[in-house]
Amino acid sequence: MILTIEDKNRVRTCTLNRPESLNAFNEALYDALAEALLAAAADPEVAVVLLTGAGRAFSAGTDLAEMQAMVTDPDFVPGKHGFRGLITALGQFPKPLICAVNGLGLGIGTTILGYADLAFMSSTARLKCPFTSLGVAPEAASSYLLPQLMGRQNAAWLLMSSEWITAEEALRMGLIFAVCEPDELDSEARRHAEVLASRPISSLMAVKSAMVEPTRAETLAAVERENAFFAELLGAQANADALAEFTGHRGGGSV
Repeated sequence: MILTIEDKNRVRTCTLNRPESLNAFNEALYDALAEALLAAAADPEVAVVLLTGAGRAFSAGTDLAEMQAMVTDPDFVPGKHGFRGLITALGQFPKPLICAVNGLGLGIGTTILGYADLAFMSSTARLKCPFTSLGVAPEAASSYLLPQLMGRQNAAWLLMSSEWITAEEALRMGLIFAVCEPDELDSEARRHAEVLASRPISSLMAVKSAMVEPTRAETLAAVERENAFFAELLGAQANADALAEFTGHRGGGSV
Protein backbone atom coordinates (compact mmCIF):
# COMPACT_ATOMS: atom_id res chain seq x y z
CA MET A 1 0.00 0.00 0.00
CA ILE A 2 1.68 3.21 -1.17
CA LEU A 3 -0.29 5.37 1.28
CA THR A 4 -1.26 4.13 4.71
CA ILE A 5 -4.13 5.72 6.62
CA GLU A 6 -4.78 5.56 10.36
CA ASP A 7 -7.52 7.28 12.39
CA LYS A 8 -7.14 8.12 16.07
CA ASN A 9 -8.82 10.80 18.17
CA ARG A 10 -10.25 12.55 15.08
CA VAL A 11 -6.76 12.80 13.55
CA ARG A 12 -6.25 10.99 10.24
CA THR A 13 -2.57 10.17 9.71
CA CYS A 14 -1.57 9.68 6.08
CA THR A 15 1.87 8.14 5.61
CA LEU A 16 3.60 8.19 2.24
CA ASN A 17 4.75 4.59 1.90
CA ARG A 18 7.21 4.11 -0.95
CA PRO A 19 10.32 3.96 1.25
CA GLU A 20 12.29 2.08 -1.39
CA SER A 21 11.84 5.13 -3.65
CA LEU A 22 12.23 7.65 -0.81
CA ASN A 23 8.46 8.24 -1.08
CA ALA A 24 8.85 9.83 -4.51
CA PHE A 25 5.49 10.61 -6.07
CA ASN A 26 4.47 8.55 -9.05
CA GLU A 27 1.02 8.95 -10.58
CA ALA A 28 -0.40 6.31 -8.23
CA LEU A 29 0.80 8.14 -5.12
CA TYR A 30 -0.45 11.50 -6.40
CA ASP A 31 -3.84 9.85 -6.91
CA ALA A 32 -3.83 8.12 -3.53
CA LEU A 33 -3.04 11.26 -1.54
CA ALA A 34 -5.54 13.35 -3.51
CA GLU A 35 -8.24 10.76 -2.82
CA ALA A 36 -7.29 10.63 0.86
CA LEU A 37 -7.61 14.41 1.19
CA LEU A 38 -10.97 14.44 -0.57
CA ALA A 39 -12.21 11.64 1.69
CA ALA A 40 -10.94 13.35 4.85
CA ALA A 41 -12.58 16.61 3.83
CA ALA A 42 -15.93 14.85 3.53
CA ASP A 43 -15.63 12.69 6.67
CA PRO A 44 -17.40 14.27 9.68
CA GLU A 45 -15.26 12.17 12.04
CA VAL A 46 -11.96 13.63 10.77
CA ALA A 47 -10.92 16.98 12.21
CA VAL A 48 -7.23 17.11 11.25
CA VAL A 49 -4.99 15.40 8.71
CA LEU A 50 -1.39 14.64 9.67
CA LEU A 51 0.94 13.87 6.76
CA THR A 52 4.33 12.16 7.13
CA GLY A 53 6.58 9.67 5.37
CA ALA A 54 7.77 6.12 5.97
CA GLY A 55 11.47 5.36 6.20
CA ARG A 56 14.22 7.95 5.90
CA ALA A 57 12.45 10.39 3.58
CA PHE A 58 9.42 12.62 3.77
CA SER A 59 9.25 12.70 -0.03
CA ALA A 60 11.91 12.84 -2.72
CA GLY A 61 9.51 14.70 -5.00
CA THR A 62 8.25 13.60 -8.39
CA ASP A 63 9.63 10.30 -9.66
CA LEU A 64 11.99 11.41 -12.43
CA ALA A 65 11.62 8.18 -14.38
CA GLU A 66 7.91 8.95 -14.69
CA MET A 67 8.63 12.57 -15.54
CA GLN A 68 10.87 11.44 -18.38
CA ALA A 69 8.26 8.92 -19.55
CA MET A 70 5.68 11.72 -19.56
CA VAL A 71 7.91 13.59 -22.02
CA THR A 72 9.11 10.73 -24.20
CA ASP A 73 6.55 7.90 -24.07
CA PRO A 74 3.48 8.46 -26.26
CA ASP A 75 1.72 5.63 -24.42
CA PHE A 76 2.20 7.14 -20.96
CA VAL A 77 -1.09 7.02 -19.04
CA PRO A 78 -1.53 9.80 -16.47
CA GLY A 79 -3.31 9.20 -13.19
CA LYS A 80 -6.90 10.13 -12.43
CA HIS A 81 -5.80 13.14 -10.38
CA GLY A 82 -2.05 13.35 -10.92
CA PHE A 83 0.07 16.22 -9.67
CA ARG A 84 -2.43 18.90 -10.62
CA GLY A 85 -5.29 17.07 -8.94
CA LEU A 86 -3.30 16.77 -5.73
CA ILE A 87 -2.53 20.50 -5.76
CA THR A 88 -6.22 21.24 -6.26
CA ALA A 89 -7.10 18.96 -3.33
CA LEU A 90 -4.48 20.64 -1.13
CA GLY A 91 -5.68 24.11 -2.07
CA GLN A 92 -9.29 23.23 -1.33
CA PHE A 93 -8.70 21.13 1.80
CA PRO A 94 -10.95 22.78 4.39
CA LYS A 95 -9.54 21.31 7.61
CA PRO A 96 -6.19 21.72 9.40
CA LEU A 97 -3.28 20.02 7.62
CA ILE A 98 -0.18 19.22 9.62
CA CYS A 99 3.06 17.96 8.05
CA ALA A 100 5.68 16.01 9.98
CA VAL A 101 8.83 16.09 7.85
CA ASN A 102 10.63 12.98 9.03
CA GLY A 103 13.46 13.02 6.48
CA LEU A 104 14.58 14.60 3.25
CA GLY A 105 12.02 16.57 1.26
CA LEU A 106 12.64 17.51 -2.36
CA GLY A 107 10.36 19.31 -4.80
CA ILE A 108 6.78 18.61 -3.76
CA GLY A 109 8.28 17.25 -0.53
CA THR A 110 9.15 20.88 0.22
CA THR A 111 6.53 22.90 -1.67
CA ILE A 112 3.67 20.99 -0.02
CA LEU A 113 4.61 22.89 3.15
CA GLY A 114 3.07 25.97 1.59
CA TYR A 115 -0.30 24.31 2.22
CA ALA A 116 0.45 23.15 5.78
CA ASP A 117 -1.25 24.89 8.68
CA LEU A 118 1.54 23.59 10.92
CA ALA A 119 4.79 21.91 9.86
CA PHE A 120 7.18 20.02 12.13
CA MET A 121 10.59 18.86 10.98
CA SER A 122 13.12 16.38 12.27
CA SER A 123 16.43 17.98 13.20
CA THR A 124 18.17 15.58 10.80
CA ALA A 125 15.88 16.30 7.83
CA ARG A 126 16.76 18.55 4.91
CA LEU A 127 14.75 20.31 2.22
CA LYS A 128 15.47 21.24 -1.38
CA CYS A 129 13.67 22.74 -4.37
CA PRO A 130 15.75 21.45 -7.32
CA PHE A 131 13.78 23.17 -10.07
CA THR A 132 16.63 25.22 -11.55
CA SER A 133 18.97 22.21 -11.48
CA LEU A 134 16.37 20.38 -13.60
CA GLY A 135 15.73 23.28 -15.93
CA VAL A 136 12.07 23.61 -14.95
CA ALA A 137 9.77 26.09 -13.22
CA PRO A 138 8.46 26.10 -9.65
CA GLU A 139 5.31 24.17 -8.79
CA ALA A 140 2.35 23.95 -6.44
CA ALA A 141 1.92 27.74 -6.25
CA SER A 142 5.25 27.85 -4.40
CA SER A 143 6.19 31.02 -6.29
CA TYR A 144 3.33 32.72 -4.40
CA LEU A 145 2.88 30.71 -1.19
CA LEU A 146 6.54 30.53 -0.15
CA PRO A 147 7.21 34.29 -0.37
CA GLN A 148 4.02 34.79 1.66
CA LEU A 149 5.28 32.32 4.25
CA MET A 150 9.01 32.98 4.30
CA GLY A 151 9.53 36.42 2.81
CA ARG A 152 10.73 37.08 -0.72
CA GLN A 153 14.48 36.66 -0.22
CA ASN A 154 14.25 33.39 1.70
CA ALA A 155 11.87 32.03 -0.91
CA ALA A 156 14.07 33.28 -3.74
CA TRP A 157 17.06 31.38 -2.35
CA LEU A 158 15.07 28.20 -1.83
CA LEU A 159 13.42 28.29 -5.26
CA MET A 160 16.37 29.59 -7.31
CA SER A 161 19.46 27.97 -5.80
CA SER A 162 18.58 24.25 -5.88
CA GLU A 163 20.55 24.03 -2.61
CA TRP A 164 19.67 22.03 0.51
CA ILE A 165 18.47 23.81 3.65
CA THR A 166 18.59 22.34 7.14
CA ALA A 167 15.78 22.12 9.66
CA GLU A 168 17.23 25.04 11.62
CA GLU A 169 17.41 27.13 8.45
CA ALA A 170 13.82 26.21 7.58
CA LEU A 171 12.74 27.32 11.06
CA ARG A 172 14.67 30.60 10.83
CA MET A 173 13.16 31.28 7.41
CA GLY A 174 9.61 30.68 8.70
CA LEU A 175 8.91 27.63 6.53
CA ILE A 176 8.18 25.36 9.51
CA PHE A 177 6.63 25.70 12.96
CA ALA A 178 9.08 23.64 15.03
CA VAL A 179 12.17 21.44 14.89
CA CYS A 180 12.05 18.16 16.81
CA GLU A 181 14.54 15.44 17.64
CA PRO A 182 13.91 12.47 15.31
CA ASP A 183 12.43 10.24 18.03
CA GLU A 184 10.11 13.04 19.21
CA LEU A 185 8.79 14.21 15.83
CA ASP A 186 5.76 11.93 15.61
CA SER A 187 4.63 12.48 19.20
CA GLU A 188 5.08 16.25 19.04
CA ALA A 189 3.22 16.59 15.73
CA ARG A 190 0.46 14.31 17.03
CA ARG A 191 0.17 16.24 20.29
CA HIS A 192 -0.51 19.43 18.39
CA ALA A 193 -2.84 17.63 15.98
CA GLU A 194 -4.91 16.27 18.87
CA VAL A 195 -5.17 19.72 20.47
CA LEU A 196 -6.68 21.03 17.25
CA ALA A 197 -8.83 17.92 16.80
CA SER A 198 -10.38 18.49 20.24
CA ARG A 199 -11.97 21.70 18.94
CA PRO A 200 -15.27 21.83 17.01
CA ILE A 201 -14.66 20.96 13.36
CA SER A 202 -17.01 23.72 12.21
CA SER A 203 -14.91 26.28 14.07
CA LEU A 204 -11.62 24.88 12.73
CA MET A 205 -12.99 25.06 9.20
CA ALA A 206 -14.23 28.61 9.71
CA VAL A 207 -10.82 29.76 10.94
CA LYS A 208 -9.04 28.08 8.03
CA SER A 209 -11.46 29.48 5.48
CA ALA A 210 -11.10 32.97 6.90
CA MET A 211 -7.30 32.67 6.70
CA VAL A 212 -7.10 31.12 3.24
CA GLU A 213 -9.90 32.82 1.33
CA PRO A 214 -8.10 36.18 0.88
CA THR A 215 -5.25 34.41 -0.95
CA ARG A 216 -7.21 31.77 -2.87
CA ALA A 217 -7.42 33.68 -6.17
CA GLU A 218 -3.72 34.55 -6.06
CA THR A 219 -2.82 30.92 -5.32
CA LEU A 220 -4.83 29.66 -8.29
CA ALA A 221 -3.28 32.31 -10.54
CA ALA A 222 0.20 31.24 -9.42
CA VAL A 223 -0.60 27.62 -10.26
CA GLU A 224 -1.66 28.63 -13.77
CA ARG A 225 1.50 30.72 -14.31
CA GLU A 226 3.72 27.93 -13.07
CA ASN A 227 1.94 25.31 -15.18
CA ALA A 228 2.49 27.45 -18.28
CA PHE A 229 6.20 27.88 -17.53
CA PHE A 230 6.52 24.18 -16.68
CA ALA A 231 4.90 23.14 -19.96
CA GLU A 232 7.26 25.44 -21.84
CA LEU A 233 10.39 24.16 -20.09
CA LEU A 234 9.56 20.44 -19.71
CA GLY A 235 11.39 18.57 -22.46
CA ALA A 236 13.43 21.61 -23.49
CA GLN A 237 17.18 21.14 -23.78
CA ALA A 238 18.14 22.02 -20.21
CA ASN A 239 15.44 19.77 -18.79
CA ALA A 240 16.14 16.90 -21.21
CA ASP A 241 19.84 16.98 -20.35
CA ALA A 242 19.12 17.02 -16.62
CA LEU A 243 16.63 14.16 -16.81
CA ALA A 244 18.99 12.07 -18.91
CA GLU A 245 21.75 12.60 -16.36
CA PHE A 246 19.56 11.76 -13.37
CA THR A 247 17.81 8.73 -14.84
CA GLY A 248 20.72 7.45 -16.91
CA HIS A 249 23.65 7.94 -14.57
CA ARG A 250 21.86 7.39 -11.29
CA GLY A 251 19.40 4.67 -12.19
CA GLY A 252 16.34 6.81 -11.60
CA GLY A 253 15.71 9.59 -9.18
CA SER A 254 13.34 12.22 -7.96
CA VAL A 255 12.74 15.92 -8.14
